[in-house]
Amino acid sequence: MAIALAVPGVDGLGEVVAALRDWQHDGAPVQLHPGDVGWFWRFGAEATAAAVRTWSRGGRVLAVGLLDGPDLLRLAVAPDAHRDEELARRLVEDVSAPGRGVLPEGAVAVEAPTGTLVQDLLTAGGWHDGEPWTPLRRDLTEPVEDLGVRVEVVGPERADARAAVQRASFDGSTFSVERWRAMASGSPYTDARCLLAHDDEGRAVAAVTVWSAGPGKPGLLEPMGVHPDHRGRGHGKAVTVAAAAALRELGSSSALVCTPSSNVGAVATYRSAGFAPRPEVRDRCRG
Repeated sequence: MAIALAVPGVDGLGEVVAALRDWQHDGAPVQLHPGDVGWFWRFGAEATAAAVRTWSRGGRVLAVGLLDGPDLLRLAVAPDAHRDEELARRLVEDVSAPGRGVLPEGAVAVEAPTGTLVQDLLTAGGWHDGEPWTPLRRDLTEPVEDLGVRVEVVGPERADARAAVQRASFDGSTFSVERWRAMASGSPYTDARCLLAHDDEGRAVAAVTVWSAGPGKPGLLEPMGVHPDHRGRGHGKAVTVAAAAALRELGSSSALVCTPSSNVGAVATYRSAGFAPRPEVRDRCRG
């Protein structure tokens, strides 16, 4: 049967999220996580569905892509299809031809799992390496230490504080209460938590959202930020350790996070919170 490219629509997002959950395993290469789709859901279900692409054969989804911006496609591939030649060739054809409705002309990038045939074919086709990113992982088989910092789980009544820390932490962020509510209404948020860490004076100084992929599977931190007025005081470490504890409570086997290798401060923060770096990964870029 031929590979079929599709835009799933809002009604198809449940199947997409279920597939992404199923494909997450400890030791597997870093790839698109249901939490990545969950974080994108802040723009609403319709926008999320419009940004998703699926590749299927015989009714079974073999690959999922998220257009995380118009020029970046982030991919996940079913574990038993990593070296599937028909799938890989169709993926490369679809991302290379603007008329297929995946990526436009000009400078674009594809984030594909390490070791997949699609990476090899993109390289053979002249796509070059992008900037390095560092994935980091913390094992959650053992209890997570308590650093004695007050951390609250954010509900609707505290969404304004969560949004304020997010906007302060990231230049250009447009996160708002409305976007928090949209995110929290999505199916991936069923197994997610937003956390706020406070300083000794009770001020919200750092925030993180954690996403479980289900019991026994790796969970994701996306995003984590510290208010710029309160950096350099250990708040990033504190909220990251709290995130690991929250994922363990949700049944996650490990906690994952990925950050640009050039962001040495972020890498150091995650390492201080017990996360071990894994081999760097790079997008495949054209133009």
